[in-house]
Amino acid sequence: MAETGASPLPPTPPAHTPVARAEHFVWLTARVLEQRRFAYHFLDGGADAVETALSAYRNEDDGYGHALEPDLRGPVSQPLHVGHALRVLDSIGRCGGQRVERVCRYLTSVSTQDGALPAIRPSQRGYPSAPFVPIVDDPPSELLATGPVVGLLHRNEVWHAWLFRATDFCWQAVESLEKTHPYEIEAAVAFLDSAPDRPRAEAAADRLGRLVREQRLAVLDPEDLDAFPVAPGYAPGEHHLPHDYAKTPGSLARAWFTDEEMTRSLGFLRKQQQEDGGWPIRWRQWAPGTALEARPMVTIEALRTLRAHGLPIS
Repeated sequence: MAETGASPLPPTPPAHTPVARAEHFVWLTARVLEQRRFAYHFLDGGADAVETALSAYRNEDDGYGHALEPDLRGPVSQPLHVGHALRVLDSIGRCGGQRVERVCRYLTSVSTQDGALPAIRPSQRGYPSAPFVPIVDDPPSELLATGPVVGLLHRNEVWHAWLFRATDFCWQAVESLEKTHPYEIEAAVAFLDSAPDRPRAEAAADRLGRLVREQRLAVLDPEDLDAFPVAPGYAPGEHHLPHDYAKTPGSLARAWFTDEEMTRSLGFLRKQQQEDGGWPIRWRQWAPGTALEARPMVTIEALRTLRAHGLPIS
């Protein structure tokens, strides 16, 4: 007699398309939020379901916590969680209105004296977090935390008093970058791609592109990874490629790379899909659960990047 109740997990699908393989991986491993995001982006799912799943991570202070960013555990709100939440809202066209007004109030309450964001506030102390994320009593402003948030708010034409000084901070930080590293460049691009002053953004991006090539911060030949250095403090093999900076063809970072370099980069990204249907994470894995939670996020972004650049995924 057949058992009733929940259906067993489906076998690995015979389809060989990247989306079909990734769908199996997501249903097998992902949190509800990433399941809803995958359904929205690739299965005609609704935005309401994504927003409902995201609301579970929101706190009474209008920030976000509860390991929304998997490398920071515990319930407390942190700027990096808020940046993650805004990226989710932006991806479903919901980065505006009262929900974002409340987020801006939280950002105002946790800003440093220069009006920008620290990466991690001391309230994280006492909860597990990645060993590569330092927790200090008086954390400084960080472009890593501030740039993507400011960029997303400008991209969605959000106007709030918090943005004025935070935007000034980002300009100063971006235009003074010299010796840098890939994640800082990614944060700078996230700001510049949506900064209102387009001529200034284009000039700043042109300078950063030269820095990226001079400091060899992008692997231009994936067949020869060892020829490109890994930034100090990064995990072995934690390289960045052109598609990590130019996630869409419209990004200012796209001009940094030739068509051939971009084609090789996207081909490498497509080949990185693993047998289980998911993409790997490249940063340091410090706990099994965080790696498991992060892979569906990376998988969704890999598929979105490939599709944005016109590569077939389904």
